[in-house]
Amino acid sequence: MDHAITFVIATLCILAICYRLYGVFFVRKVLRADDTQVTPSHELQDGKNYVPTKKWVNFGQHFAAIAAAGPLVGPVLAAQFGYLPSFLWLLIGCVIGGAVHDTVVLFASMKHQGKSLSEVAKAELGPVAGWCTGLAMLFIITITMAGLSMVVVHALERNPWGTFAVFMTIPIAMVLGLYERFGGSMKYATYVGIAAIMASVLAGPYIQGTTFGNWLSLHATTVSLLLPVYAFFASALPVWMLLTPRGYLSSFMKIGVFGALIVGVVFINPAVQFPAMTAFIHGGGPVLSGPVWPFISITIACGAISGFHAFIGSGTTPKLVDKWSDILPVAFGAMLAECLVGVMALIAATALHPADYFAINSSAEAFAKLGMNVVDLPRLSHEIGMDLYGRTGGAVTLAVGMSYIFTKIPWFTSLASYFFQFVVMFEAVFILTAIDSGTRVSRYLIQDFAGDLFPKMKQLDWMPGAIGASAVACLLWGYLLNSGDINSVWTLFGVSNQLMASVGLIIGATIILRIGQKRRYALTCLIPLAYLYVTVNYAGYWMVTHVYLNPAAKGYSIFNSILSVTMMVLGFAILVSAISKWKELLGLRSQGKLVPAAA
Repeated sequence: MDHAITFVIATLCILAICYRLYGVFFVRKVLRADDTQVTPSHELQDGKNYVPTKKWVNFGQHFAAIAAAGPLVGPVLAAQFGYLPSFLWLLIGCVIGGAVHDTVVLFASMKHQGKSLSEVAKAELGPVAGWCTGLAMLFIITITMAGLSMVVVHALERNPWGTFAVFMTIPIAMVLGLYERFGGSMKYATYVGIAAIMASVLAGPYIQGTTFGNWLSLHATTVSLLLPVYAFFASALPVWMLLTPRGYLSSFMKIGVFGALIVGVVFINPAVQFPAMTAFIHGGGPVLSGPVWPFISITIACGAISGFHAFIGSGTTPKLVDKWSDILPVAFGAMLAECLVGVMALIAATALHPADYFAINSSAEAFAKLGMNVVDLPRLSHEIGMDLYGRTGGAVTLAVGMSYIFTKIPWFTSLASYFFQFVVMFEAVFILTAIDSGTRVSRYLIQDFAGDLFPKMKQLDWMPGAIGASAVACLLWGYLLNSGDINSVWTLFGVSNQLMASVGLIIGATIILRIGQKRRYALTCLIPLAYLYVTVNYAGYWMVTHVYLNPAAKGYSIFNSILSVTMMVLGFAILVSAISKWKELLGLRSQGKLVPAAA
């Protein structure tokens, strides 16, 4: 039986070495980041969207935005296959793929004045690829926002304690943003903001059972309607008022929680009770029906490599970067930090007995067929004060796993309910930060599309356009949120998310072929692209043939099959355009000619 500390030490060492060696090489040698050049945040500074931001504040909001449900829920769901496939993919996928993808997308967007990836594709690959990228991004961001929101819905429904704590982060962040905007001390405001968030969590038990608490005990449908309303304001308001301070504050909580989990793992050193691989690696599991490949990559998603990061890296973040060298900690560093989050989530899930894990994360009918007997779950349900059986989706499993580890510390044995609710709030805040950033990126995409017909829409600071595009974005993913279920939408999210990552790597390879000192530097993008493109298309094909067009399958959905096929066709069209461009660039370089700059 393995112990958790082995995985923590190995992860920290590997990621630190990769940041210092591969990250520095990629930013300085491959991309040739030059601080003497002016960044878009300074060149186009407008106080609303383009705002020069301190390196670590930008790291905080970027990390908070990219680290959504993927590194939390993905490894928990993928634990069905055992700990080894997930652990290997998290580390290899992050260093070789995710960190490179995030850094090159942010760099490419900044080279094009902080424009969205569709505009970058149009400039680098031509109008057809640009249009296909924009349409694919709109499809994918809509599915992504719905998938992320469903995790929040299941975490907050009929949970007044968690709902109150999450709601309070909004006014706290707005006060922090206003205070910092008008010249206050960011350090002291941060202390006050963190203390206020902690006070909101501690006040939770006194809310439950009161009239106010009953009012906050919301049905899933109500939460599903309120989330798009919140996202509308986060998208339409200036970034400094809500989005950036909320992401900044939540990043402290995210890093603090997982830092505490690392300390807890070091002192407790819980046993990893899962085997290295389970019998479900060939498919047929109660959590995920598909085989370990390609579904390990599709399910973990954001913890290793994520196309959703391309929306943030070509949406909000490139408009905030102060210096070109900041992309190393902001993009490369944040992705490595997210990988660590994914590893800790995997440890929290696999520290549970497999029978307890499957009892929480599968339906009663599916669990009964496994012939397993729960071990610690009855005790955990009593200590937490909630029926934990059959709470699918991964969020509750993670909260139970982390509470299980924390309460092994002697001082904390009687605090299981506090830890559980705090982790639920932590997960919800984690995901909501990505939702508001993602909705804002969706707004930018809609303004880009509409701007081709009505040029004024391309002006991001034009309030009627910002309000209208924000409303359309929220209506699109809000509709999908209220018309699907966590299983069908999450798998669709995984496929579309990794397809978007392929598009980001395609554009990254094009940028490197154009500006890189050596042609072989393009392999930094082409190697992960080759694996990911084959994986995502096979996964899409498998889902369409085995699930979406299979009337006997639980996830039968012609609509989802149409979405999947459409996205794969768009991805293929982008790849064809890119190959043509790569031949042109390689031909020019082989002749010793200067490669022209993209328009």
